[in-house]
Amino acid sequence: MFRGLLARPLIARIILCLQLLPLLVLPSTSYSLATQEWWLPAFLALLTVISLVKILMRRSIAAWPWYLMAFSQGFNIISRLMTLFPHATVLVDGKGLVANGEYIAIAIGAMLFSAFELWYSELPEVRQRMAPKLIAQAS
Repeated sequence: MFRGLLARPLIARIILCLQLLPLLVLPSTSYSLATQEWWLPAFLALLTVISLVKILMRRSIAAWPWYLMAFSQGFNIISRLMTLFPHATVLVDGKGLVANGEYIAIAIGAMLFSAFELWYSELPEVRQRMAPKLIAQAS
């Protein structure tokens, strides 16, 4: 029942569009030109936008847009893990290291939401309802 509710076309479109959030949500310090942390999430978001256009606007039944979205979300999890540990603590006034709660919370939240998007985009009900007319014509 829950999967059927999640697979409704309007809800599926909203959830698929929301997958840009875990890719682009970073602490405000990451969006400066002095760091190189922002370009990979921006590139992954661009790949996701390309696949969303192909799936939602062109209503394609091709598999590659789904794989591209899965690649973006999976690579987001990997890159967040790689940047989490170096940024987990910060030096405060030269006294000692303190946990960087903002960065930890954002990274873990983004990884969990990316994992949800990976699971969600692999549901057969979601894929079938995104292009029902095209699937019926193909068979």
